[in-house]
Amino acid sequence: MSTLTRNRLIGFALALTIFAIDQWVKAWVTGPLSIDRIGDYMEVLPFFDLRFVQNFGISLGMFQATSPEMQMALIGLTSLIALVVTVWMVRETAFGDIAALAMILGGAIGNIRDRYLNGYVIDYADLHFGEFRPFMIFNVADAAITIGVVIILVRSFLLGKKDADDSQEPAPDAAERPNA
Repeated sequence: MSTLTRNRLIGFALALTIFAIDQWVKAWVTGPLSIDRIGDYMEVLPFFDLRFVQNFGISLGMFQATSPEMQMALIGLTSLIALVVTVWMVRETAFGDIAALAMILGGAIGNIRDRYLNGYVIDYADLHFGEFRPFMIFNVADAAITIGVVIILVRSFLLGKKDADDSQEPAPDAAERPNA
């Protein structure tokens, strides 16, 4: 098996693992912990609660889907994005990018499944410092998507600059070129 094939298989395994962890935590919070209605919460640490929220939108609550038609449109849109990420992941060769795309894919599939089964995404992780909340309430899938996007951006800025620097090197003289 080639290294590239192995890296892609690891990527798909990572996506599946993130999906499974996301679904397991959501089931645990809403099942055994019984945090399954608006207003339900459990303080875990002074700055972290498990708090049930129904997210009818996407990132940062944008594009609220309040009707069944809008929910299906949002499922279709996010599924299309997941498909694009999958194709990108299959075409990618760098393991760092494959892993980051796998995180995005696993998180996206977890949230798509929630939206399809419930009509909304289950969010529960509430990080706060007093009344200050640096993030909206989120879940494992959201965290994986965010981390994956940050990795892609950092890698593109760092590696993109390196590639640009390499391309600015002067071309070798004719005498230095092989087979000249």
